Amino acid sequence: MLHTQRKLLNLEGRLHISIIMALFSSLTPVFIAIICILIAVILKKTNGEKEKYETKSKPLSHPWVDEDLKDGTDHHLEEEEVDEEWQGLEENVAHVPFSAEHYTEAEMIKRSKMFYELLNKRRSVRFLRDEPVPREVIDNVIKTAGTSPSGAHTEPWTFVVVQDPYLKHKIREIVEEEEEINYKKRMGDRWVNDLKRLRTNWIKEYLDTAPYLILIFKQVYGWLPNGKKKTHYYNEISVSIACGILLAALQNVGLYTVTSTPLNCGPQLRVLLQRPANEKLLLLLPVGYPKKDATVPALTRKPLEDIMIVM
Repeated sequence: MLHTQRKLLNLEGRLHISIIMALFSSLTPVFIAIICILIAVILKKTNGEKEKYETKSKPLSHPWVDEDLKDGTDHHLEEEEVDEEWQGLEENVAHVPFSAEHYTEAEMIKRSKMFYELLNKRRSVRFLRDEPVPREVIDNVIKTAGTSPSGAHTEPWTFVVVQDPYLKHKIREIVEEEEEINYKKRMGDRWVNDLKRLRTNWIKEYLDTAPYLILIFKQVYGWLPNGKKKTHYYNEISVSIACGILLAALQNVGLYTVTSTPLNCGPQLRVLLQRPANEKLLLLLPVGYPKKDATVPALTRKPLEDIMIVM
């Protein structure tokens, strides 16, 4: 009797185990599916948080923003470094009487029209011959650019005039190497396609043939007599205004150029030309006379009504 009862208990136990195993087997796909869903949700959440963090921490990429102008080797003015005290400028600048030419209305109209017609002939010319240009002319146009207004009269510009053939060629090598990368990788299809109609590429022959290269550097800060850094207010705007005056001065003497902002070349050119760390390349101008067979794109300028609003 006892033996029979034991057999029945063993049979009942095996039956329970079989039922549990059968139930577990039928639910196994469900369990696996649930586990997979949970893992996917966790991974998605983790990746989402990672992307959100990276988006916040990494600045937006613009291929047209000059990483070359953003000279990473420069020492920028940190907030704690800015000297909020007196900057060593004269406290009491003498103010003197100012006198100016006063033209008649007819003369003003005549002069304004003549100046417009002169500058309306200005074109970006990439085909320059190696004919010498009088050095005194270059000195005078640079002096003219130096009359530009600047923030707090800090005059934060340096004009580097290069006439040495070896240096000009080294500049060309640096620019062409970086420009090829710009055209093929950095600039993007839209920018490259927009330039196709102008027939530009990374070959810059004018950097060798132009008698002068003028490289304009902005001084992002200066130095006080006590060795502390001096703030240069609105340095890029100030230097940009000076560049505009320089272009007008070149046009006035019959010299031509093409405004060049060689991407990602600033640090190398600064080192080549032995400029200090507070100077950053803003513009490169090859200057000279156009070749006899020079061509320019047949472009038109916006009419006055499209660029001026009178209120």
